[in-house]
Amino acid sequence: MSLPEASDHIQRDLEALKAAAPRWASLSPGQIIPLLEETRRRTVEVSERWVDLACEAKGLPAGSALRGEEWISGPWALLSGINGLIRSLTAISQGHSPIDGFEMHTRTDGQVVLQVYPGNVWDKLLVSGHTGEVWMQRDVTPASLRDHVATRFRAPTAPGLGVVLGAGNINAIPPLDALTQLLDHGRTCLVKLNPLNGYLLEPLTEAFRAFVERDFLRFVRGRADVGAWLVEHPLVDALHITGSEHTHDLIVWGPDEEGRRNKAAGTPRNHRPTTSELGGVGPAIVVPGPWSDADFRFQAERLVTFKLHNRGFNCVAAQVVVVPDDWEGTERLLQEVRSVLEEVADDRPDYYPGTDTRRTAFASAHPDHHRIGAEGDVIIADGLHPGSGSPAFVEEVFGPVWAVVRMKSPSIEAYLEEAVRFSNEELHGTLGCQILIHPSTEKEHAAALDRAVADLRYGTVGINLWCGGAFLMANCAWGAYPGHTLDDVGSGIGVVHNAMLLSHTEKNVVRGTFAPFPRTLLRGRLHTSPKPLWFVTHKGAEEAGRRIALFEGTRDPRHLPSLLAHAFRG
Repeated sequence: MSLPEASDHIQRDLEALKAAAPRWASLSPGQIIPLLEETRRRTVEVSERWVDLACEAKGLPAGSALRGEEWISGPWALLSGINGLIRSLTAISQGHSPIDGFEMHTRTDGQVVLQVYPGNVWDKLLVSGHTGEVWMQRDVTPASLRDHVATRFRAPTAPGLGVVLGAGNINAIPPLDALTQLLDHGRTCLVKLNPLNGYLLEPLTEAFRAFVERDFLRFVRGRADVGAWLVEHPLVDALHITGSEHTHDLIVWGPDEEGRRNKAAGTPRNHRPTTSELGGVGPAIVVPGPWSDADFRFQAERLVTFKLHNRGFNCVAAQVVVVPDDWEGTERLLQEVRSVLEEVADDRPDYYPGTDTRRTAFASAHPDHHRIGAEGDVIIADGLHPGSGSPAFVEEVFGPVWAVVRMKSPSIEAYLEEAVRFSNEELHGTLGCQILIHPSTEKEHAAALDRAVADLRYGTVGINLWCGGAFLMANCAWGAYPGHTLDDVGSGIGVVHNAMLLSHTEKNVVRGTFAPFPRTLLRGRLHTSPKPLWFVTHKGAEEAGRRIALFEGTRDPRHLPSLLAHAFRG
């Protein structure tokens, strides 16, 4: 493919990165740590500019608490990932394993589980009550676990150059994907930013100056023609894609009829190793229980956040809410959901292209839908049932739309079993799901919940926590449930943002708190976690998000009083 217009500099970038690949592959962990430490410092320096640019692009005005989302899913997520990698590389350089000091146990069926979060005392303090586990694939044993940690540093790495096609929605994704190419795979990396967040070019280039100056990393801008040229460039050895299945198949198999022929014949047009994170349709499963009035309101805010964080432009925005049809609390919960939606539906514009088209198609497929907000831009389709074949079950709608699925609950065990079957077999995609369950219900039906979590075929399962929380837990291995192939790619292949450098992972299981502090103390849960900062209803999220990001990057205790004060404004 010919060089796109005005892309001569990208050709030079590729040549420099390819030439530097052997030098990068030869670096020891001890030689990489100073580069990450410099990147951490520079990320703090550019963070204000980064967030201002993002808020301007997404239409978040000064004073909006929603600006906290850009701090949390931008600089904080990146800084947390950098700190996790520094910790892992430090362990390796001192002759230890990154998993040393972390609890490991084996489930009754023999599956190995590693508790990776909280990773340090600051995690315990700042995100109290939240935990994260990585469940390994079934062929990993306690004896072999260490063989699946930091494998890139256990044997010589073949030099290579990877290209990342960056996501346009969550701004920490492109740099974290770059770090995965560098640290997990041992490749130099070129990141083509999405046109939606091309404004990140200058801040990210400055933040990663230590890598850029040594020709280990480049960030570039460009539209689809630049991406098409890059993925077929002879200097490129591997690809990573964040986006849609359509984009993946276009790159791997080719366009239109050519692509269909190639896929049918099993002959990819592009033979480069390709990893991906592609989204899908994810459920939120509501388990009936003895909820209080405050519980209904809090869980409604949580459910709305599952969908409307970043205006619904998330690969793990819970598109389908599963509720028990015969629970007296269902109507109360949905009433509270509609009330919260009315409060926040008009807080920000649709910034992602094609939203109106997707929303209109969703509304046409569900004529009994409800429109919410002054402009009616948030849509709920209620009254769906398993087996109804709704397009909402198989088509990811990137934007503020929601489907409510009702199913019978003759018992907690039967309800969970059917919800898991529906989620695994009728919903398309395996990236993430979540379960909301009252602590007393969880205690009484612990075996049924454990069986449901084990049976769910998703890369992350959140219990009383949005599965997106695993994205913010740097030690988790973010990605689809394993087993997808190039010709049936689903939610993607491989994992990213994997600060513990794990391989052969099956899923993350992350847990939050059913209620915020101090109400949860009445239920015997000893934590101080307020309303999570990523809730779309959090009134202090902007300043708390800024302070937690700056603290992550500096460990300066002067940020803590303001952070805690605004976090508890919730």
